[in-house]
Amino acid sequence: MAIRGILRPGEVCIRVMDKEKARRHYGEIMGLHEVLEEDDKLYFKCWDEWDHHSVVLRVTDRPGMDYLAFKVYSDAGLDDLEAKLKGRDYEVEHIEAGVYPKSGRRIQFTLPTGHTMQFYAEKEQLGNTMGAHNPGVIPDDGVVRGVETPGLDHILLGGQDIDACLELFTELFDFDFVEQLIDAESKMKLAVFLSCSNKPHDIAFVRQPEDNKFHHASFRLENAADVVKAADRLGKYRVPIDVGPNRHGVTRGATIYFFDPSGNRNEVFAEGYVHYPDIPTLTWDTDELGAATFSQDFTPRQSFLEVLT
Repeated sequence: MAIRGILRPGEVCIRVMDKEKARRHYGEIMGLHEVLEEDDKLYFKCWDEWDHHSVVLRVTDRPGMDYLAFKVYSDAGLDDLEAKLKGRDYEVEHIEAGVYPKSGRRIQFTLPTGHTMQFYAEKEQLGNTMGAHNPGVIPDDGVVRGVETPGLDHILLGGQDIDACLELFTELFDFDFVEQLIDAESKMKLAVFLSCSNKPHDIAFVRQPEDNKFHHASFRLENAADVVKAADRLGKYRVPIDVGPNRHGVTRGATIYFFDPSGNRNEVFAEGYVHYPDIPTLTWDTDELGAATFSQDFTPRQSFLEVLT
């Protein structure tokens, strides 16, 4: 298997302002499984994720993201990543095992866009009820619910120096530079999409006038029909919709965007294409901004471009 090193976005900590409203949104409506509650935090996993949790909600007085954590293949990989970061003069903080629940040791640093990012290699696994021996094809009854998302897919972050983030992820972390949106006249990069897997993106950055901004956390679905079903459920419970259902030109993913009760944007995302390292970086420019963002009606939305937490 070729995928080693950094595996995937394994955990995102989202700030929420009302614990019970957030619990209902992410638990009952989204269908994530609550696995732990601490004083000011709720921990959730998606049904087909083996690790203990992938979403942490922290109750505070403002929305946004506290940190993003990627899981790496081995504990030795943390030492390698730390050496690379220190070689570029990044300050690296050590977090001992157990400080974060059910998790091994972590390293933490600040991205050029001001976001807090962590790497970890170990987390307790709860499984998906199907087991690893003769697992079958569906989980136990009642496990799949809500919008039926099997897992956390990717994160989109906003900040000023996305060029430095592009360099960091491609040169130090071995991510592929999969797609970009550029200004048609100046050729300035406005958004970059990066992958450590075969997905169109595992993380993306959009240029913004303020650092440390959170655009959305995206949850995977199996197909475009499931996106429409998710829209029906979101409509039933009057969840505020930003865009969708639609399809992106960038990544080709079927999508719907919506907001949690604190104003944080969520996405459900399906399909897209399979990425391989020998595929050249795909480029969209602002002459086709509508089709790049939403290909079915080629209409850019100001809220999508400007509203971040």
